Amino acid sequence: MRISGSGCGRGRNVAVVTGSVLAASALLLTGCSSSGDDGGSDAAGSGGGITLTVADFGQFGYKEAGLFDEYHKLHPDVTVKEEVTANEQDYYPKLLQQLNTGSGLGDVTGVEVGRIKEVVDTQADKFADLSGSIDVGDWVSWKEKQATTKDGAVIGAGTDIGPMSLCYRKDLFAQAGLPSDREAVAKAVAGGWEDYLKLGEQYKAKAPAGTFFMDSASAMYNAVVSSDAKQYYDADGNAVYKDSAAVKQGWDLAAEAAQKKLTQGLPQFTDAWTAALRKGSVATVACPAWMANQISNNSGDAYKGKWDISRAPGSTAANWGGSFLAVPKGGKHVKEATDLVKWLTAPEQQAAVFKAAGIFPSNQKAYELPDVKNATLPYFSDAPIGQIYAEEAKSIPEAVLGPKDGVIKDTISTQINNMEQRGTKPDDAWKAATDTIDKAIG
Repeated sequence: MRISGSGCGRGRNVAVVTGSVLAASALLLTGCSSSGDDGGSDAAGSGGGITLTVADFGQFGYKEAGLFDEYHKLHPDVTVKEEVTANEQDYYPKLLQQLNTGSGLGDVTGVEVGRIKEVVDTQADKFADLSGSIDVGDWVSWKEKQATTKDGAVIGAGTDIGPMSLCYRKDLFAQAGLPSDREAVAKAVAGGWEDYLKLGEQYKAKAPAGTFFMDSASAMYNAVVSSDAKQYYDADGNAVYKDSAAVKQGWDLAAEAAQKKLTQGLPQFTDAWTAALRKGSVATVACPAWMANQISNNSGDAYKGKWDISRAPGSTAANWGGSFLAVPKGGKHVKEATDLVKWLTAPEQQAAVFKAAGIFPSNQKAYELPDVKNATLPYFSDAPIGQIYAEEAKSIPEAVLGPKDGVIKDTISTQINNMEQRGTKPDDAWKAATDTIDKAIG
């Protein structure tokens, strides 16, 4: 999941796996934590017969896994060049402008999950149908549906997903008299996010000085909503966020966390958030698969082995993040671009990306490959992340997506931040959120 502006769809700090072991390494910080327009480019090979441009955002992990170089060796007549925009909030408007003008598009373009519904509904005729070229049945089922039009065309190939877990500081838990073993922690929050807050109250009662139970109530909110099939829209495309049970539950829990001061009130990926991780003041973080890299890279060597990863609260699996690769119809090399996308999203290549960058595959066949199945994370006390994430991925509910999911999520998160940082009353914060959202979505 690269970090994105639409609810931070994925983390894109990079972790490296040696053999079957995922080991953190601070290589690159992009996405929500960066506002630059261009994250640079990478070309594989030189002098090929054709050049394919892959336009994406944040960090998809292909460069770290050496996949473009490998593809050039397999296809000497093809050179692959990557054009990276650091922040998805900058990337997406540019993509829409390029689609509208028919100019400047890459041969392959990335699309974040918070945008895919809008692209499917309004831009599908500008992308190639990949269903006849790629075995979409290999993906987790809901990934295919997210990129499928009403006519059955599949306009995006699934890259990664963000199955949920809970990252926690086992040393701080022990100091506060809480269970620190990952199985014991999972049992303590097995009843759901309500149990998570109860654990937070226990933590607060004996918290080590200067520490907080969670980083951000808005992060917990996103985790709660991500576990429900019905979030911001219904199956008919109507915005129902005001009446959504998942939104209400997430909002109420976030308001409770803010009022009980269980959170440090730090919007994720800000300078203050990274400083808190570096200082060691955060005890837990809602942790989609890509988040572990953010934590390890920002916390640094001082906290290696003090973090651990447990299963997410509750019995319902959740997904936060993920993206797609699409092929514009107007490109000069549609067939070659489609072949590249097919190869990049095959099990072996998705496993290689997970090994190199900790980005969890959407292709289920990758889960049985050693680089995924046997992966552990030394920074997080050798947590068996391959097993944890794969089990979570198999039971994630099929969420209904809407065209403005990202806008709604961002706006609500902003108002949760206001409850944490400014003491805004929940009713006032909710009104401010709904007023802004209604103006934005029409």
